[in-house]
Amino acid sequence: MADTLGTSPDEVQFRFRDDEVVDHGTVTVDSFLDQSNASAVRIEPGDDARALIPHLDRIALVEVNFPVFGDGRGYSSARVLREAGYTGELRAVGDVLIDQLAYMRRCGFDAFAPDVPLDPVDAEAAFARWDNVYQHAADRRSPIPDLRHG
Repeated sequence: MADTLGTSPDEVQFRFRDDEVVDHGTVTVDSFLDQSNASAVRIEPGDDARALIPHLDRIALVEVNFPVFGDGRGYSSARVLREAGYTGELRAVGDVLIDQLAYMRRCGFDAFAPDVPLDPVDAEAAFARWDNVYQHAADRRSPIPDLRHG
């Protein structure tokens, strides 16, 4: 059951990718923009993810920090990057809770590294909670109106 959630050998608890796990450290957005050799970046609340758009082709990993569960700016960062065409790993880190997992997946997150490990059975239920959705999102699932009238 839990193996359907994906795993990796590092701090990532759930990963929905088939490629190699990026195992080198991330740099801040400002540091990333100031150097040419970084391929992993960490977005903090208040950082503008749009600054990364011209560089998406050389970014292997974007970590989005959720320092507290109530700060939803990371959701917007994820959507901005996915809608701009980012296909690399998008990892939610920090205060990631069970009730956020499905929404984070819809926004484009494909890896999760919560500060406190989550129960795998609860996580699997959270990821599978809704078969149908009502609006378009980064996960590209077809919403109910498209299914009904498609």
